Formats: sequence, structure tokens, C-alpha cells
Amino acid sequence: MTEEVRIIERSKVPPGSTLVFGFPDVGLVGVIAASHLIDELKPPEVAYFDSELLPPLTVLHEGLPHSSIRIFGSDNILITISEAPIPADAIYPIMNALIDWAKSNNVKMMISLSGIPIQDRQDAKELKAFVAASNTEALKLAQDKNIEVLTEGYMVGPQAVMLQRAANNGTLALALLAQCFYNYPDPEAAAEVLKELAKITGVKVNVSKLLEKGEEIRLRSRDVMKRTQEEMSKMKKGQELDTPMYVS
Repeated sequence: MTEEVRIIERSKVPPGSTLVFGFPDVGLVGVIAASHLIDELKPPEVAYFDSELLPPLTVLHEGLPHSSIRIFGSDNILITISEAPIPADAIYPIMNALIDWAKSNNVKMMISLSGIPIQDRQDAKELKAFVAASNTEALKLAQDKNIEVLTEGYMVGPQAVMLQRAANNGTLALALLAQCFYNYPDPEAAAEVLKELAKITGVKVNVSKLLEKGEEIRLRSRDVMKRTQEEMSKMKKGQELDTPMYVS
């Protein structure tokens, strides 16, 4: 864990857990999905982030202050969620701290929930979900569940840091990505990514509530989406739409 970022534990977590995280990103897919998981599973808060790299804000729930980044957990599933956009220059220290914390708690696998923007999203009748993995073992795990592999492309943001670090140290890690709007909250995409998560973890939640509240979620999330878009532009998130040059 870096000195710039501290993760304060409220309780110990069981070894062998799977760590899922959803941070503000394209379509707010990850944070909407993680929030729905927490609403449905109702796990207790087990840890929170403390860092001066984060904006000077606190999140109020029922009149009490909370860190903008918290970790919830129960039944061998840990869920990390950020309720505010993470500054582009804080992505590396935040993710490094989270990965180090996961390693120190013997987390068996990390899974990022996010989106992959597509053109003409408004015309898409069915959304596809894809997976990228840190190594062949993790990739086979996803392929055995019939999740389509994102074979070529760029990845920018927290999941990119997670996958590269996990690849370097041999950790199992997956990025689950659903087709989505780039800069418009997309609860339908969040529902798709949760279906893929259930295949991997066996943790199933009812996504019908998520879809029923779609318009409410979009309205409630529009300010967060606007601030998230500002940070995405700083980290050149639009590069994910580019086609990579192949080098053999």
C-alpha cells in the first residue's frame, strides 16, 4: 500500500475472496453495477480509502459522512465502489493501493466491472459483453463460461492498471465490459455486466429492479457522469475507440 493512499479496515476479510470493483467510467457502467450489487446483497462496509489525492469531499448517507471510496464484503465477495470520479492523476496510486491490499488479504481474483463504448448505442437492441484477462488461466475461466473475449483493443483507466499489474505478478484478474454509451449513464449495460459476473462468481442478483429504475438512475447520475467525463478526457479514455496497430 502506498503512503499516499491508506485503506482503513473496519473488520477483517476472509482469505480467498473475490474482489469486484466498479469505478466511475464510460456510461458509469461499473459504479451502477457495483451499487446495485451492494443494494441487493447488503454487505457490511469492511474498509475505506483515505487519501489527500482524492477531492476534499465526503459522501453523506442518512446524515453521516463516508469516504467516497469504500469496500463492502460478505460471503467471500468484496465490492469496492467509488461514489465520486477519481482524478486521472490518482488512478495509479489508488489502484496500486487496492491491489496491494487485495494481495495482503489473500484475495484469489480481482474483477473489474466497466463498459466499452460503441457508436449508435441508442440503436442497439441487444448489448454484448466482453472479457479481458490478466493471463491464460483467467482467460480460460471466462471462456469456459462462454463469455466473449475482447481480442484486440486499448484499455484505459483503473481496469488497465489492474490487468497489467496482475499480469506482471501472476494474479488472476478479469475485466468484464458491456457495450454502452460513452458519456451517458447506462443501467442496461450495467445489467449485462452483472449477468456475466454471475457466470464467474455464482453471485446472482435480480437486475429487473435495475432496469425498472433506469430513468431514475440516469437522472440521478448525470452530474457524476459530467464530472467523470472531465477526468476521462484527461486520461485519454477516448483512445479505447481506436484500433490498435498489430506488431508480430
